[in-house]
Amino acid sequence: MPLVAHTELPTFTRLREEGGTVLPRDYALHQDIRALHIGLLNMMPDAALAATERQFFRLVGESNQIAQFYMHPFTLPQLPRGPGGRSHVERFYEDFEDIKQKGLDALIITGANVSLPDLAMEPFWEPLAEIVDWAWHNVTSTLCSCLATHAVMQARYGERRRHRGSKLWGVFDHQVVDRGHPLVAGVNTRFNVPHSRFNDVSREQFERHGLRVLVESGRAGAHLAVSPDGFRVVFFQGHPEYDSISLLKEYKREVLNFVNGEREDFPPLPENYLSLQAAAILEEHRERVQQALARRMPAPALPEALLVDRLDNTWHDSALAVVNNWIGNVYQLTGAERWTPFRPGIDPEDPLDWNR
Repeated sequence: MPLVAHTELPTFTRLREEGGTVLPRDYALHQDIRALHIGLLNMMPDAALAATERQFFRLVGESNQIAQFYMHPFTLPQLPRGPGGRSHVERFYEDFEDIKQKGLDALIITGANVSLPDLAMEPFWEPLAEIVDWAWHNVTSTLCSCLATHAVMQARYGERRRHRGSKLWGVFDHQVVDRGHPLVAGVNTRFNVPHSRFNDVSREQFERHGLRVLVESGRAGAHLAVSPDGFRVVFFQGHPEYDSISLLKEYKREVLNFVNGEREDFPPLPENYLSLQAAAILEEHRERVQQALARRMPAPALPEALLVDRLDNTWHDSALAVVNNWIGNVYQLTGAERWTPFRPGIDPEDPLDWNR
């Protein structure tokens, strides 16, 4: 939560100049404190629906121990769902029309699985564009994750993602390249982020439209970027919400695809994710799987129990810090009512007073 500049101490001015959230005393005395309402547009398929939901709920809930959050999950009816997924959505998820009536302070949009070469051909394209447009006019800030970043960049800025040639898969070192922005205030200047994608939007594509890249990696490219106003749309290309076991679960799925003949090659290990011992266990498992298939015998199960306690999480604390900064600034900027995106006196074209 923010500091209150209740004296003329120069430290308050210095912290504000460095991107920290510092409230004027007069505003703080009259601040109407209330819970925040955050929407989660979950576009993930059935197998990952609940896990993705938990990851983002956890990231929001753990990022701030003072504020109260009401999470409002919803999805798109155009996305294909099986009986289990439909049941989960019908029982626990809200309808977007109801959400529009009541309003949101902030919105998170997850990634999605796609099968077509052009995102504009996917069934979610038009309804997603409608929600993004509504959020632009009615929500303080929208956070886009991975595929959602690619879709918004294409829909709003005409920038199509580009295939990397091979899958970027693993945990990669990143550096804060714009240390003055409030989203990265107090965050380690170097930290790790998981990635799992074939496609990429480059720094040049972001900057071509006045968007600012705040965090990037020499190996993984741009990760965190913001819209030209500095806050109303926040873009993640990586997956800071991932649990420690998320990449292991993806690896298990790809091994099963290989066993079932749905991919030709045995999947490589995720980069920079496994200890030497964990990697050795999986290499031994690969040999056993290939030997079993050669003998036309059932493939052995992945030894998850041997691996879970050997996985290190090197990204979660930095993810919490960024999300805490995002939520903290939403809290200070949003209107007194859920359907009002900004409190009086805030310039929507520069809500953080950052482009000065």
